[in-house]
Order: sequence, then structure tokens, then C-alpha cells
Amino acid sequence: MIKRLALTPGEPAGIGPELLIRYMQHASNHEIVAFADPELLERYANHLGLSLSLREMGEKPNPSKPNELTIMPVRLSFKEKIGTVNPGNSEYVLKCLDAAINACISKECDAIVTGPIQKSSINAAGIDFMGHTEYLAKRTNTPCVVMMLATAKLRVALATTHIPLRKVPDTITFSHLTRVIKVLHNDLKNRFGILCPRILVCGLNPHAGESGHLGREEEEIIIPAVTLMRASEIDVTGPLPADTIFTEKYLNSADAVLAMYHDQGLPVLKSHGFGCSANITLGLPIVRTSVDHGTALDLAGKGIASIGSLQIAIQMALQLSNSFSEKM
Repeated sequence: MIKRLALTPGEPAGIGPELLIRYMQHASNHEIVAFADPELLERYANHLGLSLSLREMGEKPNPSKPNELTIMPVRLSFKEKIGTVNPGNSEYVLKCLDAAINACISKECDAIVTGPIQKSSINAAGIDFMGHTEYLAKRTNTPCVVMMLATAKLRVALATTHIPLRKVPDTITFSHLTRVIKVLHNDLKNRFGILCPRILVCGLNPHAGESGHLGREEEEIIIPAVTLMRASEIDVTGPLPADTIFTEKYLNSADAVLAMYHDQGLPVLKSHGFGCSANITLGLPIVRTSVDHGTALDLAGKGIASIGSLQIAIQMALQLSNSFSEKM
């Protein structure tokens, strides 16, 4: 079955637009629809010396020929300056995202793949924006979503996402943690096709709290949450010390690791496979994947940034949309 993927290139001054153009130099068995300014993409293609043919979206998805890209036009507010962000284009970035989300909700598209955005630029424009994950949750009225990055051999989900470190302990409540574990378990089972997912849970404190001597969160919150989930027949183990949980001894018997905060789990995953992983938002009523990197303003327009993560994100979106369709 031919799939139709919505793709938002992200920050217009970053590497997102050029990665998309370079990816589309080859034919695809599926249809990629760019929610973007067509003139922006044409300027990038000319700058890179690459061919690009834009076509309108038809009633049914059609495979893409080399150098061919389907476009859903969204107009830039200000002409881009490659490598230099302009907060004035923040509304454009969010309009692209909104249009792509709507296309997935209406089932015009089977999944959304997002390119890198510059959160600081959006906030500089006076828009309260924490990140794609939180924005998607709000736009789809989803009470609990889970951010997970995945390589071919490792999956790391996060109990908390883009919040200051000092807010993490207060965010990790019993009810929040149990909701996160349920979402992670359900999507590993229903979308990734893992019959009995095995989840490892990190402790929050060094040595997983050392029986309460290095912090009480494990004793008072994490252990009771894990105990309840195990009683609900979810295969979850923890809390385990974050400095040893990522060793082969544990990873060989796990389908995913649940880290307590962003920089506890993602540095490990990215050291395993940066540029070869995808960001997936679990718990949504739509399928969403993303690249594992930022806007790389210093590389924009030079044609040297790796397209590896975009390739993985597209492959993962296709895989998950197949599973999602089967469950509908």
C-alpha cells in the first residue's frame, strides 16, 4: 500500500530544507508531502545545484520520481537567510506544523515527519513553545505523550522532556510515572509489534537512591509505580542506577529503557547512534517521527550535513503507520 507522509522541514534557515531536497533526489515508493514554502525549497535547490520538481497533492498518494516532491504551500513571512534565524518566521514554522498535523488527523496523510526547529527563535518571537512533543500533545488533546528516541538496537524513552533540571523531581509523581509506563508499554506492543515488551526504569538519583540515602524519590515514587505496573502484568524492572543500566548485561534483556530526564538517557543513545536514530512521540492518535538532531545552522546550505537521521525517521514513520493502520 502506498503511504503518504507529511513532512515539515522546520527552521527555514537551518539544514531541514536541504536534507529534504537531497533525500528527494532518489525515487520513493511512497509519497512525501512537504508542508513548506515552495519558493524556499526552490531557492535551496538552486543554491545546492540540485534538481527539484514540485507537484500538487492529488486525491490519492503517488510514488515520487527522482527529484520530485509533492508540496502543500505555506508562505514564509520573511525570505530566509541561510544560517541565520529570523524570529519573524516563527509563525510560519508553526503554520507548517499545524497544517501537517491537520492532514494526519483528517487522514489525508498517514504520518508526520518533522525536521529540526529552533526553539529559541520561536520563544524570541514571544511564542511559548517547549518543543514538538509538547506542541503535538496540546494540538491533539493528548493528556500523556512520551518522547522516545530509537536506533536499530536501542530505544530510550523519557519520563520528562524539555523542562529545567530543577523541575524534574517535582514532575516525576506516582500518577505521572504510571501513565508514562502504560503509554510506553502499549505503543511498544501495538505499534512496534513487541508481544511482551520488557522495560527497564532508571533511578532518578545516583545509585538509584542508595536505599534512600541519596534521595527518597526511588523509595517513595518509582518503586511503588513499578510495583503497581508489574501487578498489572507489565514487564518492567527498576529502578536501576543510570550509570549501569546501559550496559550489555541489562540491555540484552530489554526492549526499551525509561530515563527520568532528557540528559540522563539521550546522551547515551546518541553516543550509540547519533545521526542513525529517530525521535518518536508515543501516545498520540497520529504517527509522528522526527530527526535526532538540531538545525545545525553552521552547516546549512553547504550540502554536507548527514541525511541519515531523516532517512531513519521516514522509514520509522512508514513502519509505524503500517502498524497503526492495522490497529484501526
